[in-house]
This record gives sequence, C-alpha cells and structure tokens, in this order.
Amino acid sequence: MSPIVTVQEAVTAFADWIEPTDAELDAIEQELPAILADVDLLDAQIITLDRAPNELDARRIRRAHRRVLAERRTLANRTAAGGAA
Repeated sequence: MSPIVTVQEAVTAFADWIEPTDAELDAIEQELPAILADVDLLDAQIITLDRAPNELDARRIRRAHRRVLAERRTLANRTAAGGAA
C-alpha cells in the first residue's frame, strides 16, 4: 500500500513545531480589542440563554454590541489607512 502524499503534506503543514510569524502575531495583536469585544458580547448573550433577559441584561447586550461595532469600525479604519499608505 502506498502512502497518500497529499494527506501527509496536510498533516505536516499543521505540525506543532510551526510557530506563527511576527506578522501574524502583530495582526492578532491589532485585532485583539475586537476579539475581546466579541467575547464580551457572547458572555452577555450566554447569561440570557436559560432565562428571559431583564432590563439590565438587555442593556448589557446593547452596550456589548455597540462596543463590537465600534471596535470593528476602528479596526477597519486602521486597516484602510494602513493600506492607503
């Protein structure tokens, strides 16, 4: 039986000894505020999964959603400004 080379290449492409590059780490660092805002929104939504949201929950979700939109806008503006330069 002969090994399938494409499968072997796919497995070794994701080997644990491959580290992210500095550019990838910088991109993650720039996106981190948006990622954290998404996590906050998910936390606010998860709280209301087992019960009907009360007024405080609704405010928390709206605030988290506004923060997500603001962080995404900031990230998009930063990316657009970086691409234009």
